[in-house]
Amino acid sequence: MKTILHTIDTTGPGGAETVFIDLASNLPQEKYRAVIVIRGKGWVYDELCRRGMRPILLDAKGSFNWRYLKALVSLVRREKIDLIQSHLLGSNVYCALAGLITRKPVVATFHGAVDIGSKERLMWLKFGAINMGASSIVAVSDSLRENIIKRTPLRNSKTSVIYNGINTADFMRPTSDALRKQMGWNKKDIIIGSLGNIRPAKAYDVLLRSAALLKDHMLNFRFVIAGQGKGRLFEDLLKLKDDLCLGDRVLFLGFNDDPADFLSNLDLFLLSSTSEGFSIATIQAMAAGLPVVATRSGGPQEIITHEKNGWLVDPDNPQLIAEALDRLTADQELSECLAKAGQKHAFSAFDVKNMVGAYEAIYEAYT
Repeated sequence: MKTILHTIDTTGPGGAETVFIDLASNLPQEKYRAVIVIRGKGWVYDELCRRGMRPILLDAKGSFNWRYLKALVSLVRREKIDLIQSHLLGSNVYCALAGLITRKPVVATFHGAVDIGSKERLMWLKFGAINMGASSIVAVSDSLRENIIKRTPLRNSKTSVIYNGINTADFMRPTSDALRKQMGWNKKDIIIGSLGNIRPAKAYDVLLRSAALLKDHMLNFRFVIAGQGKGRLFEDLLKLKDDLCLGDRVLFLGFNDDPADFLSNLDLFLLSSTSEGFSIATIQAMAAGLPVVATRSGGPQEIITHEKNGWLVDPDNPQLIAEALDRLTADQELSECLAKAGQKHAFSAFDVKNMVGAYEAIYEAYT
């Protein structure tokens, strides 16, 4: 049996955190022992515990925490780790250094271009450490791989692509009227949903402007956003919503810990992002059997074939989004066709078994 150390920068919730948990918990237990290190309590900790896994907490506060690196190295030696699997930039740097010190292979996964800031401090030094210490560098889409290679000194020869996966069967749920009844909405109202924490790359301001364009439509469109929101950006979105006089046509529902249940209440799914490394929410919506409208924001182009299993539009364009939503709600035959094809594609290409198998192949090559 091989022992894999899994670690990630953040405490969640989010897409990268979901993949981190799914990978650690779905590897065959007869072949791999999982040792999980996270930086504190939160959604990731709670979800790991819910799945019967007990993470180790190591504080990593600060721009560079030597004590954290020292503790990580000690843990690798004490637990007799065979391979280190890290996620996101900070953990990738620390684990690459730990791998150099302990001479253990490191698989470093990147989940999004926005996680590497344009003004990232000491970028060349950080990626130099990853180049030296990581045996394999994984991007979650081809577009992300190309973006990172273009923007950083990452060594091309070490990189590969593994698409994220989900437990697709979890999203096969009957249609629910719970949200419609809770809000007192008419059966003819069209519920359009988005799923993802409120941050700049999600471009929820574009969603709001799209909703405003449909405000006087003969059909009654309702937009619901499930995602954690706080701070200045959230306040700005609430103000924009008021300025556009959207009232209860757009609702921010807050964090939702059951995406399958949320999606079962929708008529259509919308991704309005300007940048996506992949988009877990998109494949969740497809697996749930929803017609999907998504922006050409990176990862979605590798998930959706336009007019075959979903609908793609250019990012940062409220008019195109509004037109796509109008088109799909007016043409039910097209909408159902896209939904069925999308669900089939999600089940065949993006199930968690595919993702885990791809990571296993890398682990076997280095242990």
